[in-house]
Amino acid sequence: MKKYISLFLFMFVASATISMAQSDNISPARKQAIDSLALEKVKDLSKYISIIGSKETQFSEANRVMDRAEELFAPDAEMGVSSLNRKEIAYYKVRRYFERLMALNYDRVNITWYDIHYISDLERQPDGRYVGVITVYQRFEGTSLESGLNYRDTTKKDITIYVEKKQTQIAGRTIEFWDVMLGDIRVTETSA
Repeated sequence: MKKYISLFLFMFVASATISMAQSDNISPARKQAIDSLALEKVKDLSKYISIIGSKETQFSEANRVMDRAEELFAPDAEMGVSSLNRKEIAYYKVRRYFERLMALNYDRVNITWYDIHYISDLERQPDGRYVGVITVYQRFEGTSLESGLNYRDTTKKDITIYVEKKQTQIAGRTIEFWDVMLGDIRVTETSA
């Protein structure tokens, strides 16, 4: 009899644990909304990078846009920088990357992102977060009018996407929601 009671308690606890774990699973409809939000945040970042890199953007406006762009990222995220002129890839914290982008020594800078798409589906991690990867292609063009220097490259970049459940207080009630944050941006290839 004790054996049956122990077995019953074990089954009860196991089913309760599975039930609690499933409450953090993402439904297909919710996943589609999260995927759309992640892609939208990547497209926002693309716009912010174009504004920050443009030599026609006022310093105060570029700083305001940098602040907005930083909000898209998880803490300590890094962005990769490559060049056709060197083999190594340098990684910078997000703010430092934006500051370097703004200070590039060109008279004109044009940065466009295209072919933005998921390359890995969201996968649940042991800590409860979901992680996925979005790939983008970045076309960079820098022109120096005085020296006639032109530089162009196309870089394939993988952006880590983090999705985690968060809470906020609204009118005294705790509301849970899924939030999307961008993680590291890794350079996977650079070509002319």
